Amino acid sequence: MKKTFLQRLLRVKFSDLIHIPLFLLALLPSIIYKHCSQPFWLICDYQNEARDNGYYFFKYMIDQHPEQRVVYAINKKSPDFKIVKDLGETVHYGSFKHWILYLAAEINISSQKGGKPNAAICYILEVYNILKNKRVFLQHGIIKNDLPYIHYKNAKFSLFTVSTEREFQYVNNHFGYPEGIVKKIGLCRFDSLIDQSDNNTILVMPTWRQWIASYDFKAKNVEAYTDFSTTEYYKKWFELLTSPELNKLLIHYNKKIIFYPHRNMQPYINDFKSINNDNIIIANWPDYDVHSLLKSSSLLITDYSSVAMDFAYLNKPVIYYQFDYEKFRNHHAEEGYYSYENDGFGPIHKNNQDLIKCIEDYIMMNFKNNNLYLDRINSFFDIRDKNNCERTFKEIMNLRG
Repeated sequence: MKKTFLQRLLRVKFSDLIHIPLFLLALLPSIIYKHCSQPFWLICDYQNEARDNGYYFFKYMIDQHPEQRVVYAINKKSPDFKIVKDLGETVHYGSFKHWILYLAAEINISSQKGGKPNAAICYILEVYNILKNKRVFLQHGIIKNDLPYIHYKNAKFSLFTVSTEREFQYVNNHFGYPEGIVKKIGLCRFDSLIDQSDNNTILVMPTWRQWIASYDFKAKNVEAYTDFSTTEYYKKWFELLTSPELNKLLIHYNKKIIFYPHRNMQPYINDFKSINNDNIIIANWPDYDVHSLLKSSSLLITDYSSVAMDFAYLNKPVIYYQFDYEKFRNHHAEEGYYSYENDGFGPIHKNNQDLIKCIEDYIMMNFKNNNLYLDRINSFFDIRDKNNCERTFKEIMNLRG
């Protein structure tokens, strides 16, 4: 259902309101700053992270195009702050200076739709054309579902990057963007995505559930619960990780599991800490980095997460554990062009007995991937090189006009 301007305005929270005076106060200084400084690009990922496509593009720019000034926005209290501080120029995320730079920047670049001083206020300014600026969406992962929140009417990006032909056709034809905005460029982080498998680690990375993790989700009656430990999500993953059969398998083959749930489920990570098993690591952010884990692991178990795309990009085996498919489709993400049955990069299981058997099969094959899934991978990824950042740079340069 289409939301009115008033409905969208009512979603602005009290904590966002402090940014209204910051925006107003930054208007004049930003005009002066824009005319007195060299043209610059403002880059970011999430406010507390430097681990996604924004970071990899920022690093590329510092290394390959020092002639172009770039600034990275990040919370100075973030554990990742030192990473980018040592690379180049930074600004504290959400600060008054961030507002000035956001308004003055020639181009704003982010891997996140909310990559701006304040997502709620900027949304109103941008989508209703109160503020006209050039914004590049570097993407967080390869899109396979319908995502209305990044349709043109809800985002209005100036450049929208995609990575494969099927993704391009789907986004270009269904998300409402004018011709020429959606570009098949590739994910910047793929340039540094290399196989460093240790032949010992199994990575378990389930995605999040909107009805559990979103405070403003409207359909909380999807699953009535009083605490996280009573949810189906928790029960199923806990049951798997505490399975005696899985434990025997890990001991017998001398393997370890790293369980790393989506960042939106990280607030519930302590509910899994009761698992006392030397062969299972309950990984929390920021101690573990997704990109590094994907490179070093030999097998990935996920449900619907797009990390499977990164893993498959390296031709490594994937298993899908989908115990709540219909609920996920009805209340989290509608199906797009991608079918797990027909396009998926690995087998699908709905109970942990079959899943554990499948894990053992892959171990016994020394984590060699199945030819069926290798064929699907090779068909899906029509661009597989190390030039994603370079293509991104060229398209942004074209955007300058």
